[in-house]
Amino acid sequence: MANIGQPLAEVFGRLTTDHSEKADRYRSHRLCPFNNKVPNCTKDKAKDPLGVCSIYHENQPVITCPIRFREDWIITDDAASFFFQNDATWSSLTEVRLNDAQGKSAGNVDVVLVAYNDKGKIYDFGALEVQAVYISGNVREPFEYFMKDPKSRASMDWSKEASYPHPDYLSSSRKRLAPQLLFKGGILHGWNKKIVVAMNKSFFAALPDLRKVSKSKADIAWLIYDLELIEGFL
Repeated sequence: MANIGQPLAEVFGRLTTDHSEKADRYRSHRLCPFNNKVPNCTKDKAKDPLGVCSIYHENQPVITCPIRFREDWIITDDAASFFFQNDATWSSLTEVRLNDAQGKSAGNVDVVLVAYNDKGKIYDFGALEVQAVYISGNVREPFEYFMKDPKSRASMDWSKEASYPHPDYLSSSRKRLAPQLLFKGGILHGWNKKIVVAMNKSFFAALPDLRKVSKSKADIAWLIYDLELIEGFL
């Protein structure tokens, strides 16, 4: 179990309590192990990245960085099983620009999966949106404090500090998720294309109840993930 006073779960892809040579290397070089567009973490600032992948809330880790969901690209396998037939040949592209009917940018789709035939011609595609959780409070302060001395501050108690960070599910859904689905989802629905949303289990639990339909009739699928610590595996 985590120390409830320690708000940081994973920093640069490693637990704060991980003091292995690999963990030290990832911290010192600001590396991202989860398939970022470059080897280094670029969250918040490229030159001074906020390398927090997940935080603790109610003694459980909550994913706060969208790149964290890219571990082993499991999300694309799961999305493809919704978009395409089992025998489909497919590939994926990240950060694909989406234009509206006037040719203006509607933002980027996090991941687009494309299915193609044996001649390389694309015959279908689907959109995968990744929704991490917004943070209320200040996470950079405990991050910078931890990074100054990771070994002695691995289980630090930050609970009495001002602006202790915690997940803000309401803002995450109202300010991010809902507008994304209305805008991007509306365009994709007009093309008769499906969308998948990947999110943390605790985030999904905070949403209103959603009506379920069969996979064949669904326009949207929710991919729900959680972090589980495997003892002895770092």
